[in-house]
Amino acid sequence: MARTPQDPNIRINEILDAADYLFFTQGYHATTISDIAKKMGVAQGMLYYYFKSKEDVLETLLDRHVSSLISEIKNIICLTKTPPEKIALAIASVLHKASYKDGLLLNMLYDTQNLHLKVQLFRQIELALSPWLLKIIDDGILNQNFCVSHSPTAVDYILVIVDFLSEALYQKTSADIFSFRLRMAEALIEKALGMQENTIHILL
Repeated sequence: MARTPQDPNIRINEILDAADYLFFTQGYHATTISDIAKKMGVAQGMLYYYFKSKEDVLETLLDRHVSSLISEIKNIICLTKTPPEKIALAIASVLHKASYKDGLLLNMLYDTQNLHLKVQLFRQIELALSPWLLKIIDDGILNQNFCVSHSPTAVDYILVIVDFLSEALYQKTSADIFSFRLRMAEALIEKALGMQENTIHILL
């Protein structure tokens, strides 16, 4: 009886799951394609059928995390929450993803050999997030939660703040200092959106 072909997407996700585990437990640089194959119990050549290199595996793994993040943001859009609450939840989702597995993603991205991937990924996140943040802000303007003269600029400003907080996570900033930076970020976002003080609360 002929064997049913493996769905390529299922196999790709199996590879990404194994790589994700190994990158976390033994580090990205210490992990080889051979290690991933052994973890899966398959021939090394099978991995090369789907991926050209370990860096290709990493790029696809990062793409999967971005897709997961955007799905979370879309779900937030649909919640029966106020626009300020949605902004806070969206930022919290980004930071939760950044701190995934004790900062695994950030550690790999800030590695000097992977900085080109960091630039590429952050640009990808900005492009993917911008329309959803813009929708929340425009809804907030309609509901008179926000007073913004140019929504796209407000979105760009918020993304810079999120990048600043992500870098603090990568640097393993102490809880006290990170809390201070988070409170300052909330105040800056409130000013960018023309809100009253103490109306944005980002919970991590």
